[in-house]
Amino acid sequence: MDASFKDHLYVLIMCGGGGTRLWPRSRKKSPKQFLENFFGPETLFTQTVKRANKLTSSEKIFIITNKDYIDEVLAQGKIVSPRNIIAEPIAKNTAMAIGVGAAYIRKVDPQAIIITFPSDPLIEGEDKFVSEMFTAAEAASKGEYLITVGIVPTFPHTGLGYVEARDAVAGQESGILKVSSFKEKPDFKTAESFIKKGGYFWNAGIYTWSVSSIWKAFEKFAPTYFELIEEVYRGIGVEGESEVINRVYGKAENISIDFAVSEKADNLLLVPGTFTWSDVGDWESVYELKEKDQNQNVVESFGKEGWHIGQETKNSLILAENKLVVTIGVSDLIIVQTKDSVLVCNRNNSQDVKKIVNNLKDLSKEEFL
Repeated sequence: MDASFKDHLYVLIMCGGGGTRLWPRSRKKSPKQFLENFFGPETLFTQTVKRANKLTSSEKIFIITNKDYIDEVLAQGKIVSPRNIIAEPIAKNTAMAIGVGAAYIRKVDPQAIIITFPSDPLIEGEDKFVSEMFTAAEAASKGEYLITVGIVPTFPHTGLGYVEARDAVAGQESGILKVSSFKEKPDFKTAESFIKKGGYFWNAGIYTWSVSSIWKAFEKFAPTYFELIEEVYRGIGVEGESEVINRVYGKAENISIDFAVSEKADNLLLVPGTFTWSDVGDWESVYELKEKDQNQNVVESFGKEGWHIGQETKNSLILAENKLVVTIGVSDLIIVQTKDSVLVCNRNNSQDVKKIVNNLKDLSKEEFL
């Protein structure tokens, strides 16, 4: 591996997700990436930044996040330089986050290779992660390529989109594949067929590209967005920078990088990711990831006074913050008790928690969000 690309290697961490399917623990003011005692003593955000530090130096790690989360980011052990934190005035999805992040990095280094990933997945097998990120970064340095890291699927996941890629690419390291299509979240039978057929990977939202390649991609595939990020780029470091950012975000559409660029690009390659990855997208995934007792229950207290007594209780996730939770003769439930709310639902309905959050929004119950 030619290591010269590492001289210009940057990481952009997207830290804007609300984690609404993990309500009532994940809230608007403190979404899942900032939760303590969720998966280990360190937050998912802290774990992500420490992982990024294995790829490049701390001064080359940038965070783009909602302005409401700046204090949370700064509170995470001062592991990020304040000057590398980019505040979004409003959430406008990943196309805007990636474009604006690229603009700030381009201002620092026009030769930058940028690895971009979210702040909230759970990743195990960090040696594989680092190796495969370097493979992607080296591939991006070899030409005008856009690189995604697709996760090799381990089960027929219906909550994720898929990327189809099979053919090897000339001039690249063995194992790097040409992306042929994106697939929306499938039903179970379709997801099963993807696994059996092979050549399908979970779309984890992990991308690597040179700043010049993503700039050209925006210009070609999303010209309206290109004009906006050009405006941001010109406004960085000049008087009225914040006004420029506010104006641009007010004009931007709320669309993903997949929709804006990736699904249209003819130069998108894929590096298979073999590390263990989960988006921790709902309470069912939390149940699957955590250690079970003899009755296949996950029981945890995330507060000082939460505890559980159960009889004939099995296959359930029970989390208590500050009260006694008692269960008798139940199975396959999700029970999450917080100081102001209690969630009880069947594990099969874990994706529907987002609907409850939307109901609370419609009812203007901001105190529960």
